[in-house]
Amino acid sequence: MYFTDRGIEELENRRGEEEVTLGWVADQLRTFVDLNPDFEVPVERLATWLARLDDEDDEE
Repeated sequence: MYFTDRGIEELENRRGEEEVTLGWVADQLRTFVDLNPDFEVPVERLATWLARLDDEDDEE
């Protein structure tokens, strides 16, 4: 188990039943980066990965 799995599990346990829009998630990511600028690159990578999940041309 990766360390981040604990945070992901907490998110799922606390908020897994909620329905949110991707716009809401984007706003939360922007707020997180504003408060934690050192995480700008990882958040950017996550957002880009999520945005391109269905891109068949972008397979690595």
